[in-house]
Amino acid sequence: MQRLIVMRHAKTEAWYEGVDDHGRALTERGHEDAARVAEAIAQEGWRADLALVSTARRARETWNAMRPLHKGAGVKLLDDLYLASPGILADLVEAHAGEGGSVILVGHNPGIHDFARDIARLGGGGDTQMLARLREKFPTGAAALFEAGEDGPFVPALFRLVELFRPKDLRNDPAAP
Repeated sequence: MQRLIVMRHAKTEAWYEGVDDHGRALTERGHEDAARVAEAIAQEGWRADLALVSTARRARETWNAMRPLHKGAGVKLLDDLYLASPGILADLVEAHAGEGGSVILVGHNPGIHDFARDIARLGGGGDTQMLARLREKFPTGAAALFEAGEDGPFVPALFRLVELFRPKDLRNDPAAP
């Protein structure tokens, strides 16, 4: 594996009592944001070979909005990604690293943000403003693109942050919530 895209699911309907958290759907804006981020990733020339996606509805819907720009990517829906810790995320990426040169991981906060920060801390990369934005916040729909110098197993210290996409930065009206 040479490339890793770490993505948080897009904007989701609010939780309220009686709603199963695992079954919460994306909002209209969530669908739009996921498509925007997919387009931005494609414009960078990146295409996933393998998608590791949480079984939660919001993660699956995020991936489905992105899927058209990642044609041919294999998909693994993994229960273990639901609200996973950074350690579990690292183990899952490591276990599947040999299945694709470019892997996208679609998961949940706080683990997905902590995982992205851990990789950036160990591997560095990006400019200082990009690293600061990653450390500060990983909003719904955000995607961090990491790249290693060569194809191989997943060793976080070998992956450098090359891009960070946040939906708000990609909207025509960034002042919109």
